[in-house]
Amino acid sequence: MSHPPCPKCQSTFVYPDQNQLICPECAFEWNPDNAEIDDQIIVKDANGASLTAGDKVTFIKDLKIKGSSKVLKVGAKAVIKRIVEGKDHQLDCKLVAGGEMMVTAKFVKKA
Repeated sequence: MSHPPCPKCQSTFVYPDQNQLICPECAFEWNPDNAEIDDQIIVKDANGASLTAGDKVTFIKDLKIKGSSKVLKVGAKAVIKRIVEGKDHQLDCKLVAGGEMMVTAKFVKKA
């Protein structure tokens, strides 16, 4: 029996559980009879904790800023303004030191 791929991560390893379908890769559960699916973007930090808008994060490694000689140091703090879907940079952050920047989620941890 073939099941549709996961609507969140497109995994084909979906399995049924009563009237729900479950994706083992992203842990998303949905009812295949219900056409509406929540479009919430799930982003995880370096430790695997889910991030949401408004969370405070700290950098886990020095990051060179593209097109500049400046570097964001380990431990620098930021607040997530919004989460966007993308492969390169998922977090739109406001740095505590000043300024705004798009950051990849794997380089931060929840503070």
